Amino acid sequence: MFKKTLLVDMITRSSETPADRRNFLRGMGLLSAGAVGAGLVGASTAESASAATPSEGSVLNFALNLEYLEAEFYCYAAYGHGLADALATGTGTQGGVTGGHRVPFKSKAMRYYAEEIANDEINHVKFLRTALGSAAVSRPAINLQDSFTGAAVAAGVIKQGETFDPFSSEAFFLLGAFLFEDVGVTAYKGAAPLITTPAYLEAAAGILAVEAYHSGIVRTLLYENGLSAPTNLISDARDALDGAGSDKDQGITVGSGGRANLVPTDANSIAFSRSPQEVLNIVYLTPGTGVTKGGFYPAGLNGEIATS
Repeated sequence: MFKKTLLVDMITRSSETPADRRNFLRGMGLLSAGAVGAGLVGASTAESASAATPSEGSVLNFALNLEYLEAEFYCYAAYGHGLADALATGTGTQGGVTGGHRVPFKSKAMRYYAEEIANDEINHVKFLRTALGSAAVSRPAINLQDSFTGAAVAAGVIKQGETFDPFSSEAFFLLGAFLFEDVGVTAYKGAAPLITTPAYLEAAAGILAVEAYHSGIVRTLLYENGLSAPTNLISDARDALDGAGSDKDQGITVGSGGRANLVPTDANSIAFSRSPQEVLNIVYLTPGTGVTKGGFYPAGLNGEIATS
């Protein structure tokens, strides 16, 4: 990963004019490895300062909202607690976290995987908060309990009236992690055509690579642990949620023989892309447009970008 000081310098140098700032956003994506909403940069290609064009602050804060979610999930799973209070303050309404506890890992290797990803996500929160300074939004209310149960019921992983706790076992933890990881890859892929500055392209490629590493770890562990059936159900549900009208999601097996499909791609072996609206539909667990809250964010996101 590139240094925080480099990012701050890049933002400063790119902010001389509104057009420069928009070019910077197009080049950098969302600047955060775990953020699932990087495709937001494509919300407007017009150079005019229209209302549809998000400012760099609003885009970074959108990313920070999403990083709070991933950091809380992995931090609870690996360490049994959420983010430090000092990392949850900021503008907007600060919310608490519902659910979450340490996963009773039996495998030392899997515990190490969880800790490494947790540390990455915690660093991403710190990274964005440093870049935003006093403009950083606070952590919104996050639901790590009912949201997973609702998603699991909708996917057919569990029955109505049952509870899905992603922190109760290694298997449920992996399935919970799967809900997030592929989304980040498709979001950053969606921003790739907008990047033209070589330095920014290199940084964004590094961010996408980290997200893909995380996704690859989770998908491989799911396959190795015989969890193909529920994983594929979640993939189908996620594809239905994004409202794209096309198949942008793949499970971890293909065909009736259970052949591995650890790298989800199109016919040309190219990763899929998602728009910001599709990403928001997934984290809100609600398809359609004009949605402002739900799913993992029961009170919505903090900041200007909060509607699907």
